[in-house]
Amino acid sequence: MVNIKNRKFIALDISGKNYLSWVFDMKLHLSAKKLRHTIEEENAATNEERATALIFLRHHIDDDLKYEYLTVENPLELWQNLNDRFEHLKAVVLPKALND
Repeated sequence: MVNIKNRKFIALDISGKNYLSWVFDMKLHLSAKKLRHTIEEENAATNEERATALIFLRHHIDDDLKYEYLTVENPLELWQNLNDRFEHLKAVVLPKALND
């Protein structure tokens, strides 16, 4: 069973339907935790910072996504993998939002 009680915001759905809001929430929370640099290219994050950010990221994604990316040990790599998977949704959601 999914433990949503301890989550700071809604986990990323496996369909990606909440990807845009999830990205925004994730960036805000990582910034507040002083860990946003861990998902940026060529960062100088410590192993402890990477581990903390990875735990936070994995805690806020669907369980099936966790299993799919089980071997990913770097928060930047996980961030990029999720972006590659769901980025196309921006092109679908944003134009629709502009027309509303």
